[in-house]
Amino acid sequence: MDRRKFTKTTIAAALGGIFAKGALAQVSPSNPAKPFKLKFAPNLNQCKTTLKGLSVSDKIKYFYDCGFRALEDNGMPNRPREEQDAIAKTMSDLGMEMGVFCTLIPFNCALMTNFIMPDDTSKKPKPDKKRAREYMKKKMEEGCELAKRVNAKWSTVLPGLEAPNIQPEFQFANVVDNLRFCCDTLEKHGLIIVLEPLNIENHPLLWLKRTAQAYAVCRAVDSKCCKILFDIYHQQITDGNLMKNIDYAWDEIAYFQQGDVPGRKEPGTGEINFKSLFKYIHDKGYSGIYGMEHGQSEKSLEGDKKLMAAYRAVDLD
Repeated sequence: MDRRKFTKTTIAAALGGIFAKGALAQVSPSNPAKPFKLKFAPNLNQCKTTLKGLSVSDKIKYFYDCGFRALEDNGMPNRPREEQDAIAKTMSDLGMEMGVFCTLIPFNCALMTNFIMPDDTSKKPKPDKKRAREYMKKKMEEGCELAKRVNAKWSTVLPGLEAPNIQPEFQFANVVDNLRFCCDTLEKHGLIIVLEPLNIENHPLLWLKRTAQAYAVCRAVDSKCCKILFDIYHQQITDGNLMKNIDYAWDEIAYFQQGDVPGRKEPGTGEINFKSLFKYIHDKGYSGIYGMEHGQSEKSLEGDKKLMAAYRAVDLD
C-alpha cells in the first residue's frame, strides 16, 4: 500500500492549521522526521492538541511520521473491537511494534496476596480461592486472545493490594503460586506478563513496590512468561540507584517505561539523566520498547513540540 499517498491528504487537512502556525511544521506526511534510534513508544493520550479530531489510525500515522516505531496502549482492552482492529492493522501496515496493554490491574483488592475478589466490597472481605483463580484464568485468556489480535507480546499485571492480616512471607508465597497458575495459561499462547512495581508515594497500599521484590517473585515463578516492567519513574521514587538496580534485576527485565521525577512528565523536566540512563540500558544489550507512560509539562501545540524535542535530546547519538 502507498501509505504516504493515503495519509497525506487526510492528516495534512486536519493538521494544516497547525503546520501553518509553525508549531510542528517540520513534521508532515510529505516531510517525515527521521526514525528514533531507540524504540520510544508514545500513547494515544499524548499530543492531544495536535491530534484533536483525528481517528486512532491517523494518530498512529502521525506518530510514525514523527519518527516513532512503537506504540503502547494500557487501555486497549476497553476499546471497541473495531478500534482495536484498526490500531492493529495500521501498526502492521507501518511496521510498528505494539507495546504493553493492561490485563489485570486490581487496585482495589488483595487478589493475589489473599484471594480477595474485586467485587467483594464488604468491610471484612473474605478470601475465595476458587473464584479468584477462575477470575485470574479468565483475565489471562482474554489477554492472550487480545494479544494475538493486536500483535502484542507483553501485558501488564499487578498482584493487587497488601493483605495486612497475613504475614509477608505468606503473601509472597500466594503471589508466586498465583502467578505460576497464570503462567499455565500464558505458556500455551506465548504472552509475557510484566509485573510493574509502583512507587510508595502514589500507591502505598499496593503489594508490589520494589524492583528487588519483583525480581525475587520472577525468580520464584521461574517462567519465561513472567518478567518485570521496570518503570523508571516509579523506581526513582521508591529506590533510586537506577543503574545498579537495573543491573541486579537485568535477567528478569523485559520492558521499560519512563517519566521524569518529580511530576511524571517528559524527560528533561525533572532530576533523571535519561540520556545517560538510556545509553546504559542500550549498551547492556536491550533493544526493546521504552514506553512513554507520562504526561506533558505543557498541554498545547508548543507542549507537543516540546515533547518531541525532549525525546530527540535523549535518543542515542
